[in-house]
Order: sequence, then structure tokens, then C-alpha cells
Amino acid sequence: MAFSKINHVAIVSENYAQLSKFYESVFGMRTSPKTRPARAVTVGDGYVGLNINPRRAGRSAGLDHFGIQVEDTEAVYERMRKRYPTVNWLKRPSTRPFAGVSTHDPDGNMFDISQKDMSNRTSVYVENDGNANPRHIHHVAFRTMRPQETAEFYRDVFELAPTNQAADDKNYYLTDGHITLVIMPWDIMDYDGTGIITQGMDHIGFKVESLAALQEDIQRIGDDNPRIAPEPVATGVEGKALEALFKRSCPFGQLHFADCDGNLIDAFEG
Repeated sequence: MAFSKINHVAIVSENYAQLSKFYESVFGMRTSPKTRPARAVTVGDGYVGLNINPRRAGRSAGLDHFGIQVEDTEAVYERMRKRYPTVNWLKRPSTRPFAGVSTHDPDGNMFDISQKDMSNRTSVYVENDGNANPRHIHHVAFRTMRPQETAEFYRDVFELAPTNQAADDKNYYLTDGHITLVIMPWDIMDYDGTGIITQGMDHIGFKVESLAALQEDIQRIGDDNPRIAPEPVATGVEGKALEALFKRSCPFGQLHFADCDGNLIDAFEG
């Protein structure tokens, strides 16, 4: 059994309930009957949970963080103490059904850690049976200043397995056997001609049974309910530059778009 698995992705949104309907309708994700509609909405694809949190004062909207479930949290803490003394961790409130502690990597990217037998784990975090839907999250990507050192951290502490990359590829890829963590370099020069996005979470990638079927569903869903139609990316000169950056940054994506709240998504046909 793998030591670690990526068990959730979190989004912050002012339209969190509406956004959940996008992921249910487009990707077939399911809402837990034990969800907390007044606090957040949690949907799952059978393997990983997508937690959509309402935006509060001081919080930025958008892709926020991911979470890792481990077999032994004490082993993780000991590895971080010995190898990464600048990394600290903070116990989370018992009301959060997906995270035991929040921490960060050596480059400051925040993520959650949980252990599968923690008492606060509820909702899709215990209901996911490991059998992913035909349309499911395949990768989670973020940008950081020191991608190589950051990748070594997730390898050393969480035993995520590095995967092959092309000689000219500047990204680093680590997998839990199902979800791939894509660690991408952040360089301000990449944003020439478009708005600058600070380092951190970049996009979610989905594996789907058919890109043609996905596009047909997106069109139909948008026609039925424009409020959950994908938000366009390539609008105007700056949007076209952002789309070009998105397309060249991750080798997985064959279709590039955004959810109805503007979070970047790519998809490929498996």
C-alpha cells in the first residue's frame, strides 16, 4: 500500500454552491449526503474530494491548496523535523473533515495532511471507495520558484514517486499511483503580455473517456444553464497570451478551459 495519496483539492469561491453544480454536471462528481452546505460543498470523483469553500474576508478566490492522506503522520513530522527545519505545521479545527494539519513545503506552498483514521474525517473523504469515475482528476499543478527542491521534498517526506519527463521539460512530476502532482517553475517573464499570476496553485487536470463527449456536454450544460457554463480563457490579447502559456506549460492537457468561476482546467482523453 502506498504511504501517501492525494486525497483532496480545495477551491475558494464566492459562488461555491453554484461551482459545485459545474463539477457535478460536467465531470459527474457526486455531492456527499453528509456535506455541510452552510459551510462548504464537497464533491468527489470516487478517489479524490473537491472541497469548495465560501470566500471569507481576507481570503483570495481561486484554487487554494491540495491535501495528502498518509499512513503515519508521526513519520511525516519526524522527516520534516530532520530534513526540513524551516517547515512548520498547524493543527486544524475538528470541523474540517479533510485535514488534520496544514503545513507548507520549503518554498512556502501550503497543503493539508490527514491520516485515514483521524476522527474528523467525514463526507467524501471516507465515502470515496478508490474507484474513480470515468471522468476524474488526474493531476494537480502548481507553480513555484524552486521546483527541483520542492519536488525533492514531496519525494523525501511523502514517498511520492517521480515520473519520467522529457529532456526539455522544466516541470517535475510525482505520483501516488493515481494522481500526479505537477510542479511547475514560476517565472515572471512567462507573463509577458498577460496579467501576472503569483506562484501557487495553477490548474486541475481531468482524464476523461471522450473529449468529444465532454465538449458536447459542456455545450449542452451551458445552453441549459449559462450560470454554470465555463468561463472563457482566451478573451482579448491578454487572454490569448494566458491560454498560450497554459497550453505550453503542461504536457497532459488536450483541451484547455476554465470552470464557471475562472479556475483553469485541462482535460485529456484516456
